[in-house]
Amino acid sequence: MGSREERHRLNHDLVPLAALISRELRNEKMEKPTIRYGCADQSKKGEDYFLTRTDCQRVQGNPSSSFSVFAIFDGHNGTAAAEFSKDHLLSHVLSAIPRGLGRDEWLHALPRALVAGFVKTDKEFQRKGQTSGTTATFVIVDGWTVTVASVGDSRCILETQGGAVSELTVDHRLEENVEERERVTASGGEVGRLNIFGGTEIGPLRCWPGGLCLSRSIGDMDVGEFIVPIPYVKQVKLSTAGGRLIIASDGIWDAVSSDMAAKSCRGLPAELAARQVVKEALRTRGLKDDTTCIVVDIIPPDNTVQPATPPKKYNKLQSLFFRRKSPKSAAKLSKKLSAVGIVEELFEEGSAMLAERLGSEDSNGPSMSGLFICAVCQVDLAASEGISVHAGSIFSTSSKPWQGPFLCADCRTKKDAMEGKRPNGVKVA
Repeated sequence: MGSREERHRLNHDLVPLAALISRELRNEKMEKPTIRYGCADQSKKGEDYFLTRTDCQRVQGNPSSSFSVFAIFDGHNGTAAAEFSKDHLLSHVLSAIPRGLGRDEWLHALPRALVAGFVKTDKEFQRKGQTSGTTATFVIVDGWTVTVASVGDSRCILETQGGAVSELTVDHRLEENVEERERVTASGGEVGRLNIFGGTEIGPLRCWPGGLCLSRSIGDMDVGEFIVPIPYVKQVKLSTAGGRLIIASDGIWDAVSSDMAAKSCRGLPAELAARQVVKEALRTRGLKDDTTCIVVDIIPPDNTVQPATPPKKYNKLQSLFFRRKSPKSAAKLSKKLSAVGIVEELFEEGSAMLAERLGSEDSNGPSMSGLFICAVCQVDLAASEGISVHAGSIFSTSSKPWQGPFLCADCRTKKDAMEGKRPNGVKVA
């Protein structure tokens, strides 16, 4: 019958390449921005890894469908998880997106695919039996649309031409994130500081067992599965004025604020800007941790450099920096928003509940081969094998256990473990 990949190609690649290319060309009514990027790092422990790719294509062989990927993986307790994530996360994300989609549909499917890709990467790495872990901040730039998924405390910030700076990630540090502390303890973890002789508590809040300061990561099998790999995801659309992304590990953010990082490199080309951010962090704090920075400039087609100084009149509009998409107002506001560099927010979700992140789709039933597909690991399932992600869930009264998406038994077990639903007699070691 052929491999699973061969069956998927037969079942899903039904749209001729010429038709896909024609569709992409029709959709690309506006010229794409130019992408310029630069990287810089200073190593203390050698556990930071980064990924930069500007040659990815939604439709293979069609340059007009190109997109870029930038990511930072900050490992701990060794480098294995960071290396594995760098090598496999992108392919796992892309494998979770249905084939044959147009650009708009592809972008709409991306947040869910990022969740599936992060969870699959974590599952596969934990099978190796290694105890290292990693943060992951993963950025996809497709035209004017930026999609960011993150676990841990590496960060991505966005600066628009108006000088407004916004964070596109949420730090998953137990010390600062109250909601994550409550989630971890409700799932069976214990949160507290390190005890030394005499009962004195020192250092940041950590999760026990394991002593991890983060509530989300890839790997870390010795800590417990309530430290989840489910990412916070944010998707925004820039105006045609473009913008600058600064993606960096916590070696940067422990030393400088988001505003300081943006200000320190404003007006510099991307390569010099990345070096300057690292230099500023080292000047402020010294080399106490691995320090890695990627700067990505999203530049309008008719410009070659970013403006050195933002116009002051734009500062009054910082409170309007993000606008949620509204069918009634989007058309009227589009020209105004583009003119002043305001960013349109398309998607934002940070829940650690897998059922909420994978959603509910009546159409996600059997494939044309008569098989179901696991929403996370993409394996084929017979109808009797697929378990709805909503089975036993009360997150939505409208959910039905026979609705998709579906999970294989292994992914369902992982989902239950992440939510603290362990089999009777199983205790967190």
